[in-house]
Amino acid sequence: MDYPIVPGSWFLQACFYGLAAVILIAVSVLVRRASLACGDGPAAASALQQRFMTGAGLWVAAVGAAAYSGWLLPRAGPPLPFAIMVVSVLAGGVLVARSRVGDRLARGLPLAYLVGFQAFRLPLELAMHRAYTEGLMPAQMSYSGRNFDIVTGITALVLGLVMAWRPVPRAVVAAWNVLGLMLLWNILGVAILSTPVFAYFGPDRLNVWVMWMPYTLLPAVMVLAAWAGHLIVFRALQPSRSIQAGSSM
Repeated sequence: MDYPIVPGSWFLQACFYGLAAVILIAVSVLVRRASLACGDGPAAASALQQRFMTGAGLWVAAVGAAAYSGWLLPRAGPPLPFAIMVVSVLAGGVLVARSRVGDRLARGLPLAYLVGFQAFRLPLELAMHRAYTEGLMPAQMSYSGRNFDIVTGITALVLGLVMAWRPVPRAVVAAWNVLGLMLLWNILGVAILSTPVFAYFGPDRLNVWVMWMPYTLLPAVMVLAAWAGHLIVFRALQPSRSIQAGSSM
């Protein structure tokens, strides 16, 4: 079966390219700040920041090349390239959270920063809804359908601001993190069930658009950042973690 290229409007493309760039730059800045807060010298902090940006750049370049070449599109028989990418995203999130980068972010940043970071999911959901109205994305992947992840973006913004001004019990942060993780897994499941392999919601409501750039950045950058971010929050909530001032009780 042939799957036509889905360029979308220039505005929608700019939204996905721009949001991915903002996320990567923001994480890079936070990595350096966290490294310095953990006692690393300026040279060590800059080196860690550079390693992160190099790894992120290579990952985005590889995913982009695969998407532009059409390699991610469904094909007859194994392997299923897009499935390989999804597994890589999930594994990559665990690796980032358990890496030196994840350690520095968990120990060197206030929890308010780690929670507030997930607010990027609010503009992301607005961009995804735009993709639905343009006919690129199936309805079930928007907040008009079965995607409720916009709740995570809104609550991350509100909770992050509250935490920046006053202490918040760890139990509240942990409950929010579990909720955000559940909503992330919900839309990930909907997205997977919407691929041509399953076509759970019908052959006219397929999730193929994320197999083309720049929309491949949705799983490759946005989902990976959200997934790793939740794992890092859990790591930061561990009792042995040194809490930064103003982050939580």
